[in-house]
Amino acid sequence: MDELKWSITEQEAGQRVDKFLVTRQEDWSRTKLQHWAKNGRIIVNGEAVKSNYVLRDRDTVVLYPEEEPVEELTAEDIPLDIYYEDEDIIVVNKPRGMVVHPAPGHTSGTLVNALLFHCGSLSQCNGEWRPGIVHRIDKDTSGLLVAAKRDEAHIQLKRQMQEKKIERVYKAIVHGTIPHDTGTIEAPIGRDPKDRQKMAVLEKNAKDAVTHFNVLERWKDYSFIECKLETGRTHQIRVHLAYIGHPLAGDPKYGRAKTLSLSGQALHAGRLALYHPAEGTPMSWEAPLPFELTQILDNIRKGY
Repeated sequence: MDELKWSITEQEAGQRVDKFLVTRQEDWSRTKLQHWAKNGRIIVNGEAVKSNYVLRDRDTVVLYPEEEPVEELTAEDIPLDIYYEDEDIIVVNKPRGMVVHPAPGHTSGTLVNALLFHCGSLSQCNGEWRPGIVHRIDKDTSGLLVAAKRDEAHIQLKRQMQEKKIERVYKAIVHGTIPHDTGTIEAPIGRDPKDRQKMAVLEKNAKDAVTHFNVLERWKDYSFIECKLETGRTHQIRVHLAYIGHPLAGDPKYGRAKTLSLSGQALHAGRLALYHPAEGTPMSWEAPLPFELTQILDNIRKGY
């Protein structure tokens, strides 16, 4: 895993470095961080520190997380909705409710398990936890994503992602009536310091994030919109829409208590476009909204 870096603010100073880091990611425990500190993986101002180091204003903290072994991945005969496949890549339409890749405590039933059964092998650029996975979508988000079968293809697709040559367009149902037809949300996103399981728009310890949107339909209490990602931060669309006061309907993390009856956020990755990693030819796919979302839209149009 790549190094992670934070610049300590005056408000964050005075706490132990392990207590600070434990709030940065949901699967980091104090015990794990203390182990990493013993192995020299926590660096402050260029020097390895113990877990009880007390942070000071303007300290620079660098963490080198240790990739943990996962249970041996097993190929599982899970049906896939395949939109394209060749020796380099496979494009699938992931259903709502399916996790993309295994993680501690969740090592079966994922898209990766299904891909391993169907493909036999996947690229190893992302390590054993995420073989073949070039980009992710959340468990309760449906839609298109591409996986790489070979390392060369994976590297090329990652390069396209960095150069913003891969187009990802989503459709979403949000709370409230968005008054303007189009817009751009440009707000940096980082780990929420108050809730380690969430992301948030932050001034510090955040990465640039840009989402473009246009309104397809609007009603009194909801809007149906299309979002195009310019960047790909964790939970980007969900965080950005909540930030402008129009959270996704059904979103359990960033949404409202009173919402539509949905199993998770009303978000669908409907269009994917890229250049073939070996041949360089432009390719694109579109997947229709899943039944659950079309039914919700029909009910809204009828006045639910």
